[in-house]
Amino acid sequence: MTKKKDFINDPSIIAVFQKMIKAVPGVEMKGATCPYLSLNGNMYSSISKADVIGLRLSKDDREAFIEKYQATLYEAFPGFFQKEYVAVPASMHKDTRALRSWFRKSYDNVSSLKSKPTAKQKKK
Repeated sequence: MTKKKDFINDPSIIAVFQKMIKAVPGVEMKGATCPYLSLNGNMYSSISKADVIGLRLSKDDREAFIEKYQATLYEAFPGFFQKEYVAVPASMHKDTRALRSWFRKSYDNVSSLKSKPTAKQKKK
């Protein structure tokens, strides 16, 4: 049996992701093979294996983002679109101000959500 090869995202995409998340002090990237961000058990940003950054936005912000950047919904895995997430277009990667502004909106949105447990409780 062949050993599964570890996946590594494009370092330039990781750099964009890290630049973007500096909009909110204290935010730390999680996930060794599929980087993501979560708060209180709610994920709000990630990088797909296709090296696309996804942001979870409120309905109004999502609609505005899609219209402004001609963006699409985020495809986390081939064929699996996350309806609350947008795909950050490559054309935005050098616009630090816009990246950070939209990231802040994503963070504010997830901050308003009810906390979810991050691990299932074992039954006794």
